[in-house]
Amino acid sequence: MIVEMQRNATQSQVDAVIERAQGYGFEVQLNRGTDKVVIAILGSDTGHVPTANFEVLPGVGSVTRIMRPYKLASREFRSEPTEIRVGDVTIGGPRVVVMAGPCSIESWEQLDATARHVIGAGASILRGGAFKPRSSPFSFQGMGFEGAALLRQAGQALKAPVVSEVTDSHFVERMAQEVDILQIGARNMQNYTLLRAVGETNKPCLLKRGLAATVTEWLQAADYVLAAGTAQVILCERGIRSFEDSTRFTLDISAVPVIKRQSHLPVIVDPSHAAGHYALVPGLARAAIAAGADGLLIEVHPDPANALSDGLQSLTFSDFARLMVECRQIAEAIGRTL
Repeated sequence: MIVEMQRNATQSQVDAVIERAQGYGFEVQLNRGTDKVVIAILGSDTGHVPTANFEVLPGVGSVTRIMRPYKLASREFRSEPTEIRVGDVTIGGPRVVVMAGPCSIESWEQLDATARHVIGAGASILRGGAFKPRSSPFSFQGMGFEGAALLRQAGQALKAPVVSEVTDSHFVERMAQEVDILQIGARNMQNYTLLRAVGETNKPCLLKRGLAATVTEWLQAADYVLAAGTAQVILCERGIRSFEDSTRFTLDISAVPVIKRQSHLPVIVDPSHAAGHYALVPGLARAAIAAGADGLLIEVHPDPANALSDGLQSLTFSDFARLMVECRQIAEAIGRTL
């Protein structure tokens, strides 16, 4: 249930709505817009409480029920797009934000060289995998906290925000000290303990879509993070499993305009994991920008042939520089910058 307060509603009137909702045993989330307050009333049985019980309160403008299974991520809760500021970078604004770097951090030399190139070519945020959940237990699992510390060092040297995946709720507190954006990978999209733990840090969260998740399930996962306390969730479409086997995953490009219509959260696209092959990454990246994505998450490596993970889908330095030129042209064609 959504309670939209009148423009001139006082704080005491907002508090009265909150008190009544909590009296029913419901939770509340506030969205303080530029000119009014919207209150989300959350609970499993809000449908049994008449909307009139809130409509009669002073300062209430309107009360509506959200029929979608996701609440806080919906356009009904927040009509204007959410913009997330990380350092000097704004995600969800007119600028298309590129996050780039190695799939896995292998050494300081590898990370430093990659970081300097991608930021120099126009990327705004440095990405790098410290913990890598791999399908095989015998594959390289990442450098762990040592890698995260190297990522922070590289970001500080270039004055660029950094993003890395956190794979366990026990790691959240420490990873939050190392990175600016906490990433939740596709395999953990429905790890609700991890979702809550990341949400409680109040740091930006990059939430990847699950391998077989619907858009609705994806937005419900976002609700877990939002309900835990943070308002800073970035959605990442990275391809889903389908019958098609010519690519690693099937990039659901239609998810971008669907999210834009149904949610206020910014959405970016990971063409690297979807493609599975470096030759396909540029085409998917260009399509993502044309579809309205707020950013890209791209894997770049100085020597993909000898990468410890996902070398086949990683771009070389020259490939990445060329892609940035192409993406900038598409962004400008649709009235955005890069």
